[in-house]
Amino acid sequence: MDTVLNYFKNIAHLLSTIQISDVVDILVVTFIVYRLMMMIRSTSTSKIARAIFVVLAVAWLTDLVNMHVVNFFLDKVLEIGILALVILFQPELRRVMERVGGQNLRDLLGVNNSEGEVDYVIGQTVAACEVMSRERIGALIVFERSNRMDEFFKNGTMIDGHVSEQLIRNIFFPKAALHDGAMVIRGDRVAAAGCVLPLSSNVHLSSDLGTRHRAGIGVSEVTDAVVVIVSEETGTISVAVGGMLKRHLAPQTLEKLLQNELAPNSGVQRKGLGRLLSRLSRKESKNAKK
Repeated sequence: MDTVLNYFKNIAHLLSTIQISDVVDILVVTFIVYRLMMMIRSTSTSKIARAIFVVLAVAWLTDLVNMHVVNFFLDKVLEIGILALVILFQPELRRVMERVGGQNLRDLLGVNNSEGEVDYVIGQTVAACEVMSRERIGALIVFERSNRMDEFFKNGTMIDGHVSEQLIRNIFFPKAALHDGAMVIRGDRVAAAGCVLPLSSNVHLSSDLGTRHRAGIGVSEVTDAVVVIVSEETGTISVAVGGMLKRHLAPQTLEKLLQNELAPNSGVQRKGLGRLLSRLSRKESKNAKK
């Protein structure tokens, strides 16, 4: 009983010595670790990170149970492995550093666009994809999130236009100059179009996936972007996130998926207000032509 009381007394004593600077210090470290974990989880370096954590855990366990030979071997592996990782995985490390340098203050603090802007962009995109799917017009739409995609703008064309159903459909019109490339949406603006994206290196992808789908999966493997793909051959709508592809999506499913990925913290999801407005505008234009 005395031991328990002493334990709680020690805890109370430690808590009484905590200052405001200590609390701020802990919160800052927690925030940095959280952001690093989110960055690693959303990139191809996650496998490397898991392997390092496994080796560290095994090294700690072998030291705990006094397995000296195995522990000595693992220590040497870790000593040499740091240099080997820098050499072997230079592209991945460079990509992570580019992402850190490319993030602005709003991205680092996790400040997102207003719910109204996100809902409108999603509604306009879904409305455009619904029409392009019906008319079998191929499209590749990339929603930029925390990882900036400026490096992909070099081989594309800067647009900086307000997102609208008409702009999306015009860019991907079969005879348009930019229809073969990818469109990148940043916030509520079409940042660029006609961009060339890296193809996925996943050898387990289905053989019926074309270049457009492989490019969409590829960019979702190296960034945290959300990619919407409309098949030119079948008209099916797909979404790639984190290297995973979800196929054969209905417009309503696409809308819910984009809401979950782009506005996960919104309390109530709006029921496609932007898409409804687009449909009304199309009906009005049709009536005007008649």
